[in-house]
Amino acid sequence: MKKNILKKFFIKIAKALDFELIDQNEFKSPTLNKELNENLSNLKKSIVLPLGEVELTRKIKSLLIIFRTNTNVEMWNQNRKRIFDEPKIEYVCRSLYSVIRSIKYLNKNNPQVKVKLKIIDDNSSNENLDKINNLFKSEDIEVEVINHDLSMHENIIKKQVKRETFSNLSTLLRAFEIGKNDGEDLIYFLEDDYIHIESALDEMVSSYERISSQIKKELFICPADYPFLYMDNEKTSLLIGSNRHWRTISKTLMTFMVPKSFVDKYWDIFFKTCEDLNNPWEKYFYEIYEKEICISPIKSLAVHITNINSGYGLSPFIDYKKLWDENKYE
Repeated sequence: MKKNILKKFFIKIAKALDFELIDQNEFKSPTLNKELNENLSNLKKSIVLPLGEVELTRKIKSLLIIFRTNTNVEMWNQNRKRIFDEPKIEYVCRSLYSVIRSIKYLNKNNPQVKVKLKIIDDNSSNENLDKINNLFKSEDIEVEVINHDLSMHENIIKKQVKRETFSNLSTLLRAFEIGKNDGEDLIYFLEDDYIHIESALDEMVSSYERISSQIKKELFICPADYPFLYMDNEKTSLLIGSNRHWRTISKTLMTFMVPKSFVDKYWDIFFKTCEDLNNPWEKYFYEIYEKEICISPIKSLAVHITNINSGYGLSPFIDYKKLWDENKYE
């Protein structure tokens, strides 16, 4: 009995001093009142066993998700078929539904993060727009669907051979403009064929907080573990996020999470990327990644649903069929 009294007193002292105790015999933390296989992090600190805690000096207050969609183009700049061989609207809706599920998961686990979703649509049919809008009918999510007008960039973007190329450049520039004008903290620029695991946004935000706090720097986050990242001998560094490893990378596609401060700091590159189609399209961003840290998860938090042989598509060690079926929206 005396031992139990001393133990309770010790726990109270530890809590008062903001220390966390680990009882490895009972496999729990008495100060957190959690099992060790639960998420031990809280609003003040990120805790990963056995590495201990990181004080969260970089807290995320808001997340703006900008989802660009074109339901008319099956596979931009390619003639290949996507895995599962469905109409483009099916990939758009499943991707968007996965984002909705992930927003709800983030809201539950990190309710202090204010989330907004803006959808930039390029000339979808009324039927397809109805399918998109129906996804939100019963959801308590702040969302805005923007019907993009390509003419607003006619005097900015160079003339392209194909209309679909011009529209891709234009919607991307519109996304960047909205991010610059409406973004407050973190901005997630997202294409319409990425299916996310349910915890993706929560892990991206939580890992951003942990890693940024630890290295004392802002960073870029890519949600996908692309196959092309393993096709050369590029050196990388491994970092610990909230629930998985992350690796430093020097290349991404046009889907990434970034702080508003970087959009402002590198606006000339964001803008220049949209003026014409470069080879590769993202080459100016590679210049940023030489100065700033960009990371991607191992394993992937989102899968780029393209052709099975694409180096820019399916992430390794993911059950694609399971992920596809989990995001059936009807």
